[in-house]
Amino acid sequence: MSGDPHTFGLDPVPDAVEARMTAAIVRDGEIPDRVAVEEPLEIRVDGEPLAVTMRTPGHDEELALGFLFGEGLIETAHSAGATADFATNTVEVEGPLSREPGRRNFYATSSCGVCGKGALEEVAVEAPAAAPGPEVERDLLASLPGRLEQPAFDCTGGLHATGLFDGDGELVLAREDVGRHNAMDKVIGRALIDGRLPLERGILCVSGRLSFELVQKAAVAGAPILVGVGAPSSLAIELASDRRMTLGGFAGPKGINVYCDFGRISG
Repeated sequence: MSGDPHTFGLDPVPDAVEARMTAAIVRDGEIPDRVAVEEPLEIRVDGEPLAVTMRTPGHDEELALGFLFGEGLIETAHSAGATADFATNTVEVEGPLSREPGRRNFYATSSCGVCGKGALEEVAVEAPAAAPGPEVERDLLASLPGRLEQPAFDCTGGLHATGLFDGDGELVLAREDVGRHNAMDKVIGRALIDGRLPLERGILCVSGRLSFELVQKAAVAGAPILVGVGAPSSLAIELASDRRMTLGGFAGPKGINVYCDFGRISG
């Protein structure tokens, strides 16, 4: 059941946040609640379908460009969204692509951007080793999740977030999405549009666990440091170490665990 949030007695929220959730549903038959929106997005290039991902609507052009950049299909910002049909959940990107995307299926669920892509070698995108980047105090890295703006999560508890920080720990931009990989793509897509790539002096922070796919996307974007609230996987650590990235998990008030490339950490 859905409808105007005011008719269910829910406190109003900013329009930009309201767009990322249903207006209201009734939980347990009586209590009004908000939930995050999850809908498919088809990414097309020059009219041809390329990929489908389950995402939270909003910043779809950034998502499309960030996804294509992370897959090594574009190297610069392309025109996107000019002919987007948001009623049918599609976004158009102007080609050409930097390389042929191949035959693998780019369908992705909101929980796993790598699922269905086949063998590991098919998802590994070539990325240079990370630049030296900033030197950051351990306590500053641990504090980044607390500085990550998550207004839609605060209302629903159902979204992931990625934030781009500078070397002083100042938030540059943040994006939320029901898919952790989508939140990362949106940040990278925005950085691509703004001419910030590669992120040689930046720090990426995610609100959940550190998977291989997130390290892969951060590596392609040139980020020397990636921090997460949760734990990394073994493959995430392996990839970060290979790309000479600093990878930190379990970041929070109690500190942070650093898994590889400690040279950027002070204090």
